[in-house]
Amino acid sequence: MILCSPLCLCKLFLEREEFYLSKKQLISRLLQIVVVLIGISFITFLLTYVSPGDPVRHMLTASGTMPTDETVNAIRQEMGLNDPFFTQYFRWVGNCLHGDFGDSYMLHKPVVTLLAARLWPTLKLTIFSVILMLIIAVPLGMISAVYKDSWIDYLVRGITFLGVSLPNFWVGLLLMLAFCVKIQIFPVISSGGDFKSMVLPSLTLAIAMSSKYTRQVRTAVLEELSSDYVIGAKARGVKSWKILWLNVFPNSLLPLITMLGLSIGSLLGGTSVVEVIFSYPGLGNLAVSAITSCDYYLIQGYVLWVAVIYMVINLLVDLSYYFVDPRMRLKR
Repeated sequence: MILCSPLCLCKLFLEREEFYLSKKQLISRLLQIVVVLIGISFITFLLTYVSPGDPVRHMLTASGTMPTDETVNAIRQEMGLNDPFFTQYFRWVGNCLHGDFGDSYMLHKPVVTLLAARLWPTLKLTIFSVILMLIIAVPLGMISAVYKDSWIDYLVRGITFLGVSLPNFWVGLLLMLAFCVKIQIFPVISSGGDFKSMVLPSLTLAIAMSSKYTRQVRTAVLEELSSDYVIGAKARGVKSWKILWLNVFPNSLLPLITMLGLSIGSLLGGTSVVEVIFSYPGLGNLAVSAITSCDYYLIQGYVLWVAVIYMVINLLVDLSYYFVDPRMRLKR
């Protein structure tokens, strides 16, 4: 189900006459995704298999039951945890292919249900963070490039250097102290259901991202400003703002799209530190809870879920190149 919509989207792209990505290239990328997912699933299952601690003992202890050797062995036998490694691995992979990632040891719910319930809050946080980041980074980066080596440029570069240096957890704690404790505008615990609960987590993420993106926008715009077509347009009397927004900025989008795809993939996987600080009910917070409680099925499902998100977003980013930049198109 996760790969269904991207595959359909790719089919629609191939049917468009103006799209020049060959079917061979697309099939090659899809095969790469399958190989990577197989490797990730195997490594993830292996690490959880050899990790110290017994999930059955953790499960019984969390439920208030004193685990005895007889009880632990009986439950392990019932859950198939005493089977050989490859038997357990192929059984788990087969279940995953049918949409069954197992049941959480601690929460006693299907892993797919838990991940799906946390996806929407994380998606809202991702969208809001990216919008805030673009509002900050794009204008600052372009202003810094236009006024290169001026006091404005030095000021923007200094602010971005400071923003990159600040860790997310420290920025989040400062924002919480200022706007939750001192001024008391936003709630301390984010429910993820309303707008106010998303402001501070999104702003925490946007501050770090906007610092990196501002530098990238500045570099890309400076490279385009030194191109021959810009010099020729200025010589013909074209206004600077038209050159900047209609020519320079569109041609600077390729590196930004690449970074944006990676950032969205990372955010959709859950930002654990920020979500834990603000008690935000997202995927990252769920992953931290699964790790601390040794909930192996939930950890395995989460890692595989994040891997699929990354692979699909990277594929969509590559497909977007052929629409943003006509030079990337290949004739069939």
